[in-house]
Amino acid sequence: YDTGYPPEGEGVCTDVIWYAIDNAGYNFKAMIDKDIELNKEEYKLIDIIDPNIDFRRVSTQYTFLKRYVESYSTDYEDIMEFNPGDILTFDDADHIAMVSDKRNAKGIPYLIQNRDETQEEKEEDRLEITDMEITGHFRFTYNNDIKKLIKSI
Repeated sequence: YDTGYPPEGEGVCTDVIWYAIDNAGYNFKAMIDKDIELNKEEYKLIDIIDPNIDFRRVSTQYTFLKRYVESYSTDYEDIMEFNPGDILTFDDADHIAMVSDKRNAKGIPYLIQNRDETQEEKEEDRLEITDMEITGHFRFTYNNDIKKLIKSI
C-alpha cells in the first residue's frame, strides 16, 4: 500500500499491534522506520528497506519489541504475568497477537488477533489450544529508549 497502511477492513496479525499502539498515542510505524534507518543490521530479514511494508512484518515488530520493551514469561500458565495489552509472538516471528482483558474460567487470557480469513471473532480463547509456541511476551511501555527514539523522529 502506498502509505503502508491497509484499507479499512483488511489486515493481518501485525495490524492489530500497530493499530493498538497508534491508538495509545504512539506512531509505531514512524518508530519502527526510524529504528530500521538507524540500526538496519539488527533487522536481519530486511534486505531492502521499504517503509510501506516493513512495519507490517512480524519479524520486524519482534525485533523492535526485543530492542525497546520489557519481556515477560512466555508460560501462559503463569497467568499473573499476562496483562491486557501485552504482545505475544509465536514461533519466533510467525505470528503476533495481543492479550485481551477477557479471561476464560481458568484465568487464561483471550487473544486479540488476525490469524486467518476463517476467523469469525478477533478476540478468542485460543492461548491454551494453539499449536504455536509463545516465543516472546512483551509489554509496550513508555521508557527512556522509546523517548529517545521518538525525539529522533
